[in-house]
Amino acid sequence: MPGAGCKETRSTCPYCGTGCGVLLRPDGVGGLAVRGDPDHPANRGRLCSKGLALGETVGLQGRLLAPQVQGRETDWDSALDLIAAKFRQAAEQYGPDSVGFYLSGQMLTEDYYVANKLMKGFLGSANIDTNSRLCMASTVAGHKRAFGTDTVPGTYDDLEQADLIVLVGSNLAWCHPVLYQRILAAREKRGTKLVVIDPRRTASCDQADMHLKLRAGSDVALFNRLLAGLYEGGALDADYLSNVNGLGEALEAAFAADAAPTGLSGNEITAFCDLWLRTEKVVTIFSQGVNQSTSGADKVNAILNCHLAAGRIGKPGCGPFSVTGQPNAMGGREVGGLANMLACHMDLENSSHRDAVQEFWGAPAMPDRAGLKAVDLFRAAGDGRLKALWIIHTNPAVTMPEADVVAAAIKACEFTVVSDITAATDTARLADVLLPAAAWAEKDGTVTNSDRTISRQRAVLPPPGQARADWDILADAGRRMGWAKAFDYQTPAQIFREHAALSGLAGSFGLDFDISGLGGLSIQEYDGMAPVRWPVSRARQGGRFFADGRFFHPDCKARMMPVRHRAPAATPDRRFPLRLNTGRIRDQWHTMTRTGQAARLSGHLAEPFADIHPQDARKLGVESADLVRLHNTHGQAVLRARITTDVQPGDLFAPIHWTGETAPSARIDTLVAAAIDPVSGQPESKAAVVAAERWQAAWYGFAVSCRPMAPQADYWAVARTEAGYRAELAGQAPLTDPEATGRDLFAMPEAEVQMMTDSCKGIARLALFQDGEIMAALFTAPGPVAVSRDYLAGLPGASAAGVLTGVPAGDQPDPGPVVCACFSVGANTILHAIESGGLMSVGDVGAALHAGTNCGSCRPDIAELLARHPFQQAAEQDGFG
Repeated sequence: MPGAGCKETRSTCPYCGTGCGVLLRPDGVGGLAVRGDPDHPANRGRLCSKGLALGETVGLQGRLLAPQVQGRETDWDSALDLIAAKFRQAAEQYGPDSVGFYLSGQMLTEDYYVANKLMKGFLGSANIDTNSRLCMASTVAGHKRAFGTDTVPGTYDDLEQADLIVLVGSNLAWCHPVLYQRILAAREKRGTKLVVIDPRRTASCDQADMHLKLRAGSDVALFNRLLAGLYEGGALDADYLSNVNGLGEALEAAFAADAAPTGLSGNEITAFCDLWLRTEKVVTIFSQGVNQSTSGADKVNAILNCHLAAGRIGKPGCGPFSVTGQPNAMGGREVGGLANMLACHMDLENSSHRDAVQEFWGAPAMPDRAGLKAVDLFRAAGDGRLKALWIIHTNPAVTMPEADVVAAAIKACEFTVVSDITAATDTARLADVLLPAAAWAEKDGTVTNSDRTISRQRAVLPPPGQARADWDILADAGRRMGWAKAFDYQTPAQIFREHAALSGLAGSFGLDFDISGLGGLSIQEYDGMAPVRWPVSRARQGGRFFADGRFFHPDCKARMMPVRHRAPAATPDRRFPLRLNTGRIRDQWHTMTRTGQAARLSGHLAEPFADIHPQDARKLGVESADLVRLHNTHGQAVLRARITTDVQPGDLFAPIHWTGETAPSARIDTLVAAAIDPVSGQPESKAAVVAAERWQAAWYGFAVSCRPMAPQADYWAVARTEAGYRAELAGQAPLTDPEATGRDLFAMPEAEVQMMTDSCKGIARLALFQDGEIMAALFTAPGPVAVSRDYLAGLPGASAAGVLTGVPAGDQPDPGPVVCACFSVGANTILHAIESGGLMSVGDVGAALHAGTNCGSCRPDIAELLARHPFQQAAEQDGFG
């Protein structure tokens, strides 16, 4: 096998903030074998479905291979000279705040560092923000208010040492599966209790002892009740509180609070408070359900207040724990990648910090106030205040709130540069200049995960075409702007050493982020650097923070904050009566630029959807598999209806991943208002209000093809398959010529066609053949098409009789929808094994089929299949369940 003798290279997964270690081996023909690194402290060899499929995402299809200016290929000199001239000209003519950068947690720390240095130190503006603003800004603000700095106190080891773990606004089972499996392993070993606090039932609830289905946005009310309960139960730690200010004011706010906004019963709240109170070792894990709110910072501080008051912080098995959504959201925070931060946790508005950084960089100018945060940055691009904008490795035309407004703003900006791996994104299509960037597995640098562990990402594949590393592109631009010495970098090791040395200045100010102990690494030592948790200095090596009661405010004490419940910015009313929650699904990542290339990751949920409670569905006249239109004053989306009690009456849930490239009607952030937290600047992405109605289609379709499709329907959603592509389609005008529609869809005008129609029922089915092989097939009907989708998705390129039946012949297997993406096991395969093998448990299914034995995020789905199978139901009735 090509590459079988190649040495494995240690690197880091590019998805969530867990920061899993991976072992990579090129196969010699452009592909990559990937497995979990058993020696990495974050994952100890485990990977989730997305990590396991990384080797399937490194193909060159759709890659941007050369710089483009106004859609035409050019050379690097021309592109970078133009960028340098435009940014310098704008800064000189209109002032430094006329330019801006918008970055991404996909960037490596070294990339982030150069961008921050270029914008803040040399262009002289703080208009540099990142998509981490949409992710973790409220945590940053809450940490700084409580601790005096942005510090995660604990480590992943606390998950195994806690007696109680509380998940707040975090579907850890799907969004951080490896961490969730660590919790379940500890639960099995030592009986760890698990509480999930979330408005909807998620996969994380499957093993929970308690699910508090609170109303959207009411976390502060719940944790204020907990703080009051800790006081009433005598659980405050008087000794520890001698290091904490603000207890009285926080308690006053807590006792004045009403728990009614939570919608929880008194018994539910009492049970939760009693469990928390009597359990010494408590870890509270929180994520986007807390952060993405107009009261996100207050929610964070409400959680921190409880841990500070009880002294349950910084000790083994104790503490608040923010889990980040991106692989280097933490690294971006460390280098000052947010508009209100300075490098190495120094303060932009502190003149001593600012002067020290300016001197260290030899910078001509430094801003003395915060720049434009993400929402305001794009508003400035739209209204003409921003003359030049550089967007790197992110897709704000899809992911920002009021996404249509943001897309228009990018288009309106006088000069927009986009650095990315592909030109096929909603944002890239709006750029004046496109720059081909190196992708994961092609670039070298470091990332920092959620528990402060710095790991190396290493290149194992060559960048294709003219693609270059982001730090290299940015440094080259800086040199062309006139700052040759400041940006004379030749390797990422140089940048990392400079970053580490600068952190020593932060250490001299008594700050937490200090990795100066790594400032002397040689290139060889940097290349071989093992995972290490900061700080790394003469004074301190890794570990936890705050058990000693020493914090980073000037008086070295923590601060508890008096926080009060504030409802989400938008209130349901007669026009927009439903509350929309948005989030991730199990096997996809952001806007699917990477995960969308792996066919098995689309098998579980291949189409955008909206979860609707049965009560609301009945009111709307919506049935399962209907299409539903959501709309408000900002935009609209058309999604497939899933009717489920996982959401509460009046609530909807829809995923964030689909774009103009994959399902243009499903860009869900068009519906999210640009309402922000006044402290953190983070938008409220979990509590939009919308109206819903059944989307009336004249026809529905399902298509498969061995080639990319070009749908022209009113509604469509395309996904990769092992054999090519699959698509869901629908149109509002009657379908008059199915054959012409199919040939246009597949761009196969000369292919042989087999066709079956039933004009009475409005059904049409056609298959296109070449040399006896199926090239494509289209099935249309006046209602949602009933065919065996996963069977049909595997047919292109094969010889199959009877394709127009839409179902496999008796001797052909139909695996059904993918349940376990790690091992590509379908629902029908599992059901058959349950029936034929008499399987009674999730463990039995795993032993027979491997399903659920890797990341475990499909185990709730397997449990549901078991629960609804007649064999299992009969066993339960007979007392064997």
